[in-house]
Amino acid sequence: MTAALGAAPAGRADARRNREIVLRTAIHVFAEEGLEVSLGRIAQRAGVGAGTVYRHFPSKEILVEAVLAEHIEGLVAAADRWAAHAPPGDALFGFLLEVIEKSAGRQHFCDVLTADRGWPRAVLAAAAQRFHDALERLLCDAKQAGAIRADVRADDLSALAIGGVALRSAHRDQVRGTGLVRLLLDGLRTPAVTKAETFRDSPHLPRHETTALRHCAECGARLRVRATGRPPRYCGPTCRQRAHRRRLAV
Repeated sequence: MTAALGAAPAGRADARRNREIVLRTAIHVFAEEGLEVSLGRIAQRAGVGAGTVYRHFPSKEILVEAVLAEHIEGLVAAADRWAAHAPPGDALFGFLLEVIEKSAGRQHFCDVLTADRGWPRAVLAAAAQRFHDALERLLCDAKQAGAIRADVRADDLSALAIGGVALRSAHRDQVRGTGLVRLLLDGLRTPAVTKAETFRDSPHLPRHETTALRHCAECGARLRVRATGRPPRYCGPTCRQRAHRRRLAV
């Protein structure tokens, strides 16, 4: 009697382990070979029988949904980690960059979602809602900290993340692609507004105007804005001289 009672939990543990093996294998196989692969191929790669795969995932659509939900749940966990270990602004922007980096190269999943009007199904919809809630929390915290523009909404960030994934995936140079994504995200930050003054190298700037001086006015390089003193307009003497020569030539 005791052995019989103990057999069920062991069986359930084996079933959970087999399901995890199939799911993890499917994630890699779909990424490497596309969504056209058969469940039999996934079973072969997982080292289990086809019956094991069909028992947990009766169709490829159900398996694709499970893979997508697993990916989204991983992003939700990442949001919690960022919220726990970084200041609000860094948490939001770090999370968005991680979402884009981890989602790059999964365009085939997006194609499935847009081609089938039956999506999202219940499992995926629940995971998507948890992702939206996590993003809302990070956004709210960042707004309260003054780290992001007040008019930004969670659906704006979702759309931007999708665009960032497309940009990151399309660029042949991974490093430059990531750099462009960072520039895209920087546009959401609250501008560093400083009290305006008339600069010798900017005679056209009205004295009453406020301006955000965050990038070199000549080459566009990011500037380090000091808390005190005159905010820099150029990244160095080369750009300053180039701008001066161009004004003299006008």
